[in-house]
Amino acid sequence: MNALPDDEMTKVQSYNEIMLWLAQGTRDERYMENIFAALCNRLQTAGSPLKRASLHLQIQHPQWLGARITWSDGMQIAEIVRVDHDVMGRSEYIGSPAQEIHDGADVVRENLECDPAQGRRHAIFDELRVMGLTDYVAWPIYHTLGKRHFVTFATDKPGGFTNAHLADLFGLLPILALVSEIRVKNRLARTLLDTYVGSHAGELILAGATRRGSGMTVPAAIMICDLRDFTRISDNWPRDDVIDLLNGYFDAMSEPLSRRGGEILKFMGDGLLAIFPLSEPQACANLLHAVAEARQAMTALNESKREDGRAPLNYGVGIHVGDVMYGNIGSRTRLDFTVIGPAVNLASRLEAFTKQLGRSVVMSRAFADQVRGEFNIESVGKHSVRGFNDPVELFAYDA
Repeated sequence: MNALPDDEMTKVQSYNEIMLWLAQGTRDERYMENIFAALCNRLQTAGSPLKRASLHLQIQHPQWLGARITWSDGMQIAEIVRVDHDVMGRSEYIGSPAQEIHDGADVVRENLECDPAQGRRHAIFDELRVMGLTDYVAWPIYHTLGKRHFVTFATDKPGGFTNAHLADLFGLLPILALVSEIRVKNRLARTLLDTYVGSHAGELILAGATRRGSGMTVPAAIMICDLRDFTRISDNWPRDDVIDLLNGYFDAMSEPLSRRGGEILKFMGDGLLAIFPLSEPQACANLLHAVAEARQAMTALNESKREDGRAPLNYGVGIHVGDVMYGNIGSRTRLDFTVIGPAVNLASRLEAFTKQLGRSVVMSRAFADQVRGEFNIESVGKHSVRGFNDPVELFAYDA
C-alpha cells in the first residue's frame, strides 16, 4: 500500500526524476542559462506553480561582477544579463534581496499579496506585484570555499507557495549548487584564458594544447606596438597615474584590434604583440583598419590628458607578415603561449625604425604588397635591418 495518495506519489517521483536529471542529465550542456530554463519548465510540468525564477552568480571577470539568469513562464530560453562591478552602489542593489542574501540572510520571503506599505520597500517587489505575482522566495546557494550565490522563485498562485512547494524547491538547491558551480568554473577558466592569453590561444589550451613545445606554424600579419618615453614617464609620474595612463593607452590600442579580429598575445611593459591569422582573407586590411581606429582613440585620449596638463602620448607600430611558430614555450612548470620566428623579429625591428624615421607606423614590403592601393602607404626607402642580410624596403602609413 502506498504511504501517499497516487497524485502525491506521482509528484514525488517527478521531483526525484528532476533531481536525477539535474545531477546526471545535464552533463553535455555547457551553458547554465539553458539548464536553468529547462529546470523551471520541468518543475512546472511536475506541478509546481512557478511563474518566475532567477539565478544570480558572481564571476571573476575584469568587466563584470556577475550574471543574472532570469526565466519567466513560457520561456524556453532564459535571459542572461551581465552585472557590472559598480552595481553595489546603486539603488537596484541597496536594500534588495541580493544585498540581504550577500549580508548573510538564509532566506528572503515576501508575501506580494499584502499591503506594500507593510512589506519590504524595494523596487523589485513593486515590479513583481505589477507582474501579478503573489509570493517570492530567495535562498543562497553555496559553492566550495565559501562562495555564496543565490536563486529566487516566484508564483502567481493565490495564497502563494505552500510549504510543500517550498520544500520541493529547497530540496533542489544542493544539486543546483553543484551543477552551477561546474558551469561557473568552466566559464571562469575560459574567461581567465581569454583575459590573459587571448581567445584563440585560450581555445587551444582548453582543447589540450598544454605540453611544452606543442604548437603549429601559422601564416599571420604581426603587429608590435610600443609607447614612447615610457621610462621617463614612469620615473616622474605618480604610480597610480602611470597605471591609469597604461590602461588608457592599452584600451585605445587593443579594443580596435580585438574588434577587427586580432589576437593580442602579450603585453610587454608598455608594448603589445598581436597577430591577425591569414585564415581570414581580409586579415591585413583589418589590421590597418584597426591601427587607424586606434590612432583616433589615441587622439581622443591625448586630448583628455591635455586638459589635465599632461603631454600627449606617442607610440610606434611595426608590421610584417609571414609564418610564425604559435604555441607553448617556456620552462617545464611555467609556459607562455606566444609566437616566435624571424617574422616576429622583423616586426620588432620595424617598430624600432619608427623612432629613426619619425613615423608612427612602419611596415615591410611583404605586408605593404597585401594592402597596396587600399591605404595611403608611402615608401621610405630600403634600410639595413639588424639580423637580416639584405636591405628591407620599408613603408610608412598615415591613417
